[in-house]
Amino acid sequence: MGSWIWNALRGFAEWLRNIWVAVYTVVTGLWVTLITAQKTYSRKTFTEVYEYPEVPVPVKPRYRGFHRFDLTTCIGCEKCAVACPVDCIYIDKQKSPVGKGFRVDGFTIDYTKCMFCALCVEPCPVDCIFMGSNYDLSCYSRDGCIVDYAKLPLPVAWGQATLNPTAVAESKVLYQPVWVKGEPSPFETSPQ
Repeated sequence: MGSWIWNALRGFAEWLRNIWVAVYTVVTGLWVTLITAQKTYSRKTFTEVYEYPEVPVPVKPRYRGFHRFDLTTCIGCEKCAVACPVDCIYIDKQKSPVGKGFRVDGFTIDYTKCMFCALCVEPCPVDCIFMGSNYDLSCYSRDGCIVDYAKLPLPVAWGQATLNPTAVAESKVLYQPVWVKGEPSPFETSPQ
């Protein structure tokens, strides 16, 4: 009879140890959860740190966002269009009536095809196209993703202002470029 009691006591002790391990494991897990929740709710949220669009999200210096294009320096050589692996750059040009070279009437990038590889930036001999830091060109139709830099408002087309959806929408109603070579620059101050 002694072994039967001894086995019952050993089984009862094992049962108590299993209960202790289960309770200890659950309490430890709840403690970790409580500490993590406290850390989570004590820090600022993403929207409190970056109050977009008033405070933009910072991007790295080599970020490849939507292109910047300087209409004044483009010579219409089409090296960027040739280098583009997905054929998303379209240049409409004609022989310049003033001086040598070409007049760029349209410089269109189709962002539904563009993969932001920056292969169009390197072959440009006059550095008129480069990758910008803008990442928020949102629109309601695919037509809004096709940007003609020659028909954008001058500060945007000349790389002095950021490309935005409003400027792209306004450029869709224009049929002529906003500036052609040979015309005086609207940004230069007149001598007084």
